[in-house]
Amino acid sequence: MDIFGMPDFDDHELVVFGSDASSGLKAIVAIHSSALGPAAGGCRMWPYRSTAEAVTDALRLSRGMSYKNAMAGLPFGGGKAVIIADPRTAKSPALLAAFGRMVDSLGGRYITAEDVGTTTADMEQVARATQHVSGLGRRHGEAGGDPAPKTALGVLLGIKAAVRFKLGGTGLDGVEVAVQGVGGVGYHLCRLLAAEGARLRVADVRQCAAERVREELGATIVPPGSVLAEDVDVIAPCALGGILNSQSLPYLRARVVAGAANNQLGTDADGHALHQTGVLYAPDYVINAGGIISVAREHLGGVTEAQVTAEIHAIPARLTEIFERARREQLPTSVVADAFARDRLRSARQRLVA
Repeated sequence: MDIFGMPDFDDHELVVFGSDASSGLKAIVAIHSSALGPAAGGCRMWPYRSTAEAVTDALRLSRGMSYKNAMAGLPFGGGKAVIIADPRTAKSPALLAAFGRMVDSLGGRYITAEDVGTTTADMEQVARATQHVSGLGRRHGEAGGDPAPKTALGVLLGIKAAVRFKLGGTGLDGVEVAVQGVGGVGYHLCRLLAAEGARLRVADVRQCAAERVREELGATIVPPGSVLAEDVDVIAPCALGGILNSQSLPYLRARVVAGAANNQLGTDADGHALHQTGVLYAPDYVINAGGIISVAREHLGGVTEAQVTAEIHAIPARLTEIFERARREQLPTSVVADAFARDRLRSARQRLVA
């Protein structure tokens, strides 16, 4: 496997493979950039079909974290870990401890946290082997803890900004939103949307998760395979990435795409294709930054829950700046966001060598 020749390799600083036979750990840590500080990003546990697929995910996710942290104004670079395993059957204290030792061996170059397939409780286990972990439990009023509600808050605020920009609305009362994936973040987002008066359609490969939202919030359940084609105002992808692609875009009927999933665009070309349809896309690493803001501030310390919430409330302004520039320059919002992020990373690298 030629990592340097892979399409998603973007001058990554470090890609590390870790294995522990006794626990079954097979993990990859990718550090994209440390120009702004130590690389920070969650640990994803997923039954990848191949090592190459896992490496691709780690490369894409770590670059996304560089952009996310840069756009959020955080003193952290971008990194990501992936564990090749099914979290429902392979997770164990021994495996999490082995992963913690792997993170610790990097000497603080990478700070981990929970992501798809891992939880706050898992990170408590990892923290027994390394101090380079965040997203842990906290006392009342302190920053930190489960980042999922913080991610959901940022996405809610971003949806409101996108609806205001594209549809001219002043709120979400009566706005139809289809949420793809109602797990940790998606569930919290549905609760926030319902409180704002939005009309929900939800889809999840786990029927019980969708039924929970229907029972609690009165949402309509739609098939996971067709949720992106729902005739709604907003599509909120909150599952895995790569769902906006040449197969799905022709069927998209929503006027806004704004959700929590990372790497929603299959390729850069899909961002251009989405722009051509007239759909307003809220770049994922800008709108979903609430969780990393919480994790980062927890790790740095000295910040309250209220201060973290105030930082998350800055997300709509960043999105609106991107929307306005994209409209002014007739560019995809994904291109504009990438340009902003790369400029910030470039400036940081220049300061390091000056």
